Amino acid sequence: MKKVLALALGVVLLLGLAGCGSSGGSAAEGSPAPAEPSPSGQAAEETQGENLHHVEIDIADYGVVKLELDGDAAPITVENFLALARDGFYDGLTFHRIMAGFMMQGGAPRSPEEAAEPIYGEFSANGWDNPISHVRGVISMARTSEPDSASSQFFIVHADSTFLDGQYAAFGYVTEGMEVVDAVCQAAQPIDDNGTIPAEEQPVIASVTVLD
Repeated sequence: MKKVLALALGVVLLLGLAGCGSSGGSAAEGSPAPAEPSPSGQAAEETQGENLHHVEIDIADYGVVKLELDGDAAPITVENFLALARDGFYDGLTFHRIMAGFMMQGGAPRSPEEAAEPIYGEFSANGWDNPISHVRGVISMARTSEPDSASSQFFIVHADSTFLDGQYAAFGYVTEGMEVVDAVCQAAQPIDDNGTIPAEEQPVIASVTVLD
């Protein structure tokens, strides 16, 4: 019963996540049960193709998370993320929803006026063959119930959450810094079952740097 509940809530928790501001998405009761984590970097070693890009997310007071983005698996999503990062869009934004054993989500704009344009959802339920599974260390795009509603908000998977496969546009892997993700998730004190973090406690994205 617990596993079934986790699967159902996992999808609900990632719906309505493309809203603006620091409040995050809609509320939901409960959270996915923690899964057995995959070794950090394991998924990245299995990446295929040559259209790869590397970025660093510097989280203030925590450290740097390095990622490899797979432009073959999700070219539109990767290009969108790189363009926003190069423009400094993410600098100073926060991780506003954090659920240890599930994911940490950030990149919400400060206001509707600053919101990024929505992009095509590159996942199988939307007609796109995306091979990346939502295992520990994967980065993916948050969205509303509309398939093509993702814009700037992303989440990093803290523990294997493969029930999200086919529903969200995963686009890369953490290659270094999963200990930083662990620290953020373990320190988080959400105020509800939806993982909402009070504004004054939200970890700040100091910068997202595109390396290549």
